[in-house]
Amino acid sequence: MELFAVPDVPEIRPGDDLAAVIRDRADLREDDVVCVASTVVSKAEGRLFDLADFPAGPRAREIASNLEAVTGDEKDPRFAQAVLEESVELLMESPFLLTETRFGHVGVNAGIDRSNVPDNDLLLLPKRPAESAERIRAEIPADRVIVTDTCGRPFRHGQRGVALGWAGMSASRDWRGETDRDGRELGVTVESVVDELAAAANLVSGEGDDGTPVVVVRDFDWGDHDGSDKHFREIEGDFVRQALRGWEHE
Repeated sequence: MELFAVPDVPEIRPGDDLAAVIRDRADLREDDVVCVASTVVSKAEGRLFDLADFPAGPRAREIASNLEAVTGDEKDPRFAQAVLEESVELLMESPFLLTETRFGHVGVNAGIDRSNVPDNDLLLLPKRPAESAERIRAEIPADRVIVTDTCGRPFRHGQRGVALGWAGMSASRDWRGETDRDGRELGVTVESVVDELAAAANLVSGEGDDGTPVVVVRDFDWGDHDGSDKHFREIEGDFVRQALRGWEHE
């Protein structure tokens, strides 16, 4: 397959027609996969805020104070308040905030960004990334859209691209029931395709000030495999989360 960045994407402002920006700058095919950074999706959807929009409550002030004591760095309780309001569960509160967002993604600080926000303090993730992907998909020639972000993963150094929402395709290829080269039946292999494509797109879009938030994946072949829409683990099978719930930092 081939990946290329969509050129000349301007600074996206609230209310901008992001699908039109993509459509006008890329000669898309029906079977392309269009990977769009959550940064520009959030900007188009008006997810820009200032710290003043999040007056800190007692819980946020407590969290900020504890983080200051552990890290030695000054922490703004208004930022902690923003994280709390964007989360359904606080999995860790020291030495950093690990949370579950309202749409199921687990990451640091509820994915709130403080970079590439020229006129505001904070950029929040899209409220419902799957719906965002579907709206873009409905207005462009390509049938598959992934809304991406970058974040760290447990036991790994550095950040990588991950999928937050997707439309027009399953999240995973399900290899269970197929066989390996020795004829052994695969019993657990479910391949997170949307994450893999998001990571590949991130190699092209880059980080920092590259200004290329949209990447087209061309000639990706799903193959003759079943699909699965399960992506974020449910608590019953998420043993790491269960362990975190029972862990107290000392």
